Amino acid sequence: MFTGIIENLGTVNKLEKDGSNLHITIQSSITNELKIDQSVAHNGVCLTVVNIENDLYTVTAIQETLDKTNIYDLKENELVNLERGMKLNDRLDGHIVQGHVDQTANCISIVEENGSWIFTFKYDTALNNITIEKGSITVNGVSLTVVNSEINKFSVAIIPYTYNNTTFKSIKVGDKVNLEFDVIGKYVKRLNDLRI
Repeated sequence: MFTGIIENLGTVNKLEKDGSNLHITIQSSITNELKIDQSVAHNGVCLTVVNIENDLYTVTAIQETLDKTNIYDLKENELVNLERGMKLNDRLDGHIVQGHVDQTANCISIVEENGSWIFTFKYDTALNNITIEKGSITVNGVSLTVVNSEINKFSVAIIPYTYNNTTFKSIKVGDKVNLEFDVIGKYVKRLNDLRI
């Protein structure tokens, strides 16, 4: 379980294919605090630490993860958003995030607005995911509030702190991002669909 509050940026050090799996080695200042078998969210994708060496650690993504997220698109030296699993006695500063990406979206617009940015993302409606105005959404692991919710797209407002301390500073129009829709909203929608 995560909160969507990014605690660190990691740098992709090495990518290694192993059959249908991808081993991803990350350099991070939090590596010395990790342990083998720990869950860490990478751009919102929960992956298990399988090796630690100095300031580098390795996680493995299986084919299912590579098919449904932007993890397959990672390149060496690219930054990733990192968040360790939440502690039960901590404040929930973001929202309840599972680290299970529902689908990807593409950035279709970035507008700077006097010191902040409005990012707009478009996603495929075939999976029946929805956003609501002022609801929660996770974009590349970052807990955000939806603005301008539409059937297949939404926007988020990014403050300078978030822009400078997450991968939002490197997102460009056309880039693919990971989306995790609000878990409470997903349950409500599913229950409503079953009533029809």
